[in-house]
Amino acid sequence: MVRLTLDLIAKRLSHKNHKEEPLAQHLRKITHLNVSDKSIDTIDDLSLCRNLNVLYLYDNQIRQIHNLNFASNLTHLYLQNNCILCIENLTSLTKLEKLYLGGNYITVVEGLEKLEELRELHVESQRLPLGEKLLFDPRTLCSLAKSLSVLNIGNNNIDEIKQLAVLENISHLIAVDNQLQQIKDLEFVVNKWTKLSRMDLNGNPVCQKPKYRDKLIVQSKTLESLDGKEIKEMERQFLMNWKASKDSRKKSKEESMMNEHAPYSNFCNLRVTSWMKARLRGIEKINPVQMPLKLLSHHPFNNLP
Repeated sequence: MVRLTLDLIAKRLSHKNHKEEPLAQHLRKITHLNVSDKSIDTIDDLSLCRNLNVLYLYDNQIRQIHNLNFASNLTHLYLQNNCILCIENLTSLTKLEKLYLGGNYITVVEGLEKLEELRELHVESQRLPLGEKLLFDPRTLCSLAKSLSVLNIGNNNIDEIKQLAVLENISHLIAVDNQLQQIKDLEFVVNKWTKLSRMDLNGNPVCQKPKYRDKLIVQSKTLESLDGKEIKEMERQFLMNWKASKDSRKKSKEESMMNEHAPYSNFCNLRVTSWMKARLRGIEKINPVQMPLKLLSHHPFNNLP
């Protein structure tokens, strides 16, 4: 296995073009570093590279995220297809905008509470234990609510996404090849996401439900593409009119049923009221001493066999 060290970086940089410049000074100027697919399993102290903006570490053997506290200027971090078990040690990366963690062994999306600038999060295709699904820490979701715009959670055995409704800034959701089944849950989140423009759900059981596409389109005025297929304004308007007509018919039917039952209900109320008045008139004529006995005679138990 390989450790990512400053020496390894120096070899990758072809420093021959900068012989007049000390290596340390040159390392401080680096903004982009690509060390992907190098069998790296450990990240060493890279604090000299404090001006890094983009770091490519994908397709390696990294098991733990560490020694990145120095990279406070980092905006893009590519860690997909490693052996990472959990999301940790990223709190110092306060300028991070895009984080790629797909194809690891992560079971919980967590540890992102300080990343208030994060716009894209990619955690697709985690290698999960059999029968388990990717989970989300509510604290992380709340902290990303106003910033996160793109979320990729494809192929993670996820069966519901209602808790993601808090992500109010979402414009693109990729949740393909999961276990989503309930249209109502999808309608709920789509209605909450007022900036949603693209949603990809191919490969979920819910996609086979009747009128799946129609029901989602009428819940969002901003959705432009569903499962890779463009939503034309004419299609949306037709479906909106269809829904309005359906709702109107339903309301009319309910009102009609209420009107049909109203006479019978009024008749029953009148009969009960008349019966009570008659009883009270009978009781008023009774001697006060006899009243308890008279009331007892009218008790329902007296009619039992």
